[in-house]
Amino acid sequence: MTRKHLTVFALIAAVALVLGLIASQALRGTSNDAAALLDAGIVMLPQQRQVPALDFLDQDGQTFSTGQLKDQWSLLFFGYTFCPDICPATLAQLRQLRTQIPEETWNNLRIVLVSVDPARDTPEQMKKYLGYFNAGFMGLSGEPDTIQALSNAVSIPYIPADTSKENYTVDHSGNLAIIGPDGTQRGFIRAPINVDKLAAQLPVLINGR
Repeated sequence: MTRKHLTVFALIAAVALVLGLIASQALRGTSNDAAALLDAGIVMLPQQRQVPALDFLDQDGQTFSTGQLKDQWSLLFFGYTFCPDICPATLAQLRQLRTQIPEETWNNLRIVLVSVDPARDTPEQMKKYLGYFNAGFMGLSGEPDTIQALSNAVSIPYIPADTSKENYTVDHSGNLAIIGPDGTQRGFIRAPINVDKLAAQLPVLINGR
């Protein structure tokens, strides 16, 4: 195991510990609504976290800046189009989520796949892949350092792949980062997703009810 792998695994463990501490603190003396959010896997940060200014390319080949993550809530999922399991399963669950939440909630929600495999995930590949789900998902790809900077900023770790290997895979987290309509990170959705519970609680978070 390389030093890079050990570092990332340590980061994953640290993130899991932090999420656990946040959840345990939130559970003590919280309202029923806050407890229900946690039960649905929604972990809110004690303080909002700034997202750095970074530029990506979307699935249409247009520049998309993190500053544009405003005016809607956003869920950022770090994955890739050649992923054999976690990514298609998670995106399929998010597509199912669309059918279980009010239209008002969905219209105020942006689902974003941030590629951790920029070597293969061109805008064309992202558009083709996301088209299979037919749910209006956005795809972002960019320079490796840019992707890593966003990943670090929102504490969703992954291990950059050795692209010299044939049919390589990328180790990554299944958690999603929650970005508020002011462009700051508000929290996480912990994997694995429970669609029914998430569908019941997202309107509480997004629409304030």
